[in-house]
Amino acid sequence: RGLGSSAHRAGEDSWLKSLFVRKVDPRKDAHSNLLAKRETSSLYKLQFHNVKPECLEAYNKLCQEVLPKIHEEKHYPCALVGTWNTWYGEQDQAVHLWRYEGGYPALNEVMSKLRQNKEFTEFRKERGNMLLSRKNQLLLEFSFWNEPVPRDGPNIYELRSYQLRPGTMIEWGNYWARAIRFRQDSNEAVGGFFSQIGQLYMVHHLWAYKDLQTREDIRNAAWHKPGWDELVYYTVPLIQEMESRIMIPLKISPLQ
Repeated sequence: RGLGSSAHRAGEDSWLKSLFVRKVDPRKDAHSNLLAKRETSSLYKLQFHNVKPECLEAYNKLCQEVLPKIHEEKHYPCALVGTWNTWYGEQDQAVHLWRYEGGYPALNEVMSKLRQNKEFTEFRKERGNMLLSRKNQLLLEFSFWNEPVPRDGPNIYELRSYQLRPGTMIEWGNYWARAIRFRQDSNEAVGGFFSQIGQLYMVHHLWAYKDLQTREDIRNAAWHKPGWDELVYYTVPLIQEMESRIMIPLKISPLQ
């Protein structure tokens, strides 16, 4: 009886440990090489600017005057993917997403040219007086997600950000390579990215909806598709934190 009881307790301890200890398989290739698009070498920059509440209108006006000039300048190998104000989530916040076609060399080229651009230097100085804080991340695209391309509006956008447990990015990618198929019926999937520099093991999913009710209807409909619930069940344990922002595009945003 004592031996049986000890064996039972050992089995319980082993099961409990399995809930908290994740085995990470050794790999001989970088996660970015396994998960990112191979046919492109684009690098993305995601910027979060927390604006002084009384300055948000002036900040938006300034961005709408200056950012298109960078976006449209043929000598700058970068493009403005989207620019928004957060509607629900962190308030008085601007979010900008840039694409650098050519990876890190393109990023370095743009930054070097902008340092020599007097108008941009003045823009940064004026913008700085309006900000409370700012942060950015450099991202790569998941190979299985849609390419973020300009779209007509009006739409609202949801940026869902996930802080994953270290060592789980490959698992996340494997599950979402299947899960994304459940979320294509209404053309709501805009883009999916994972961080390379900045806060690491971060994933961002960008979605577009006509309005909040449409968002609710589309998300509820996914639960009626066989297999979606199972994929959610397996991805939830990979997450440490998650955040949702509902965003409204500025007039200059290619994603409307």
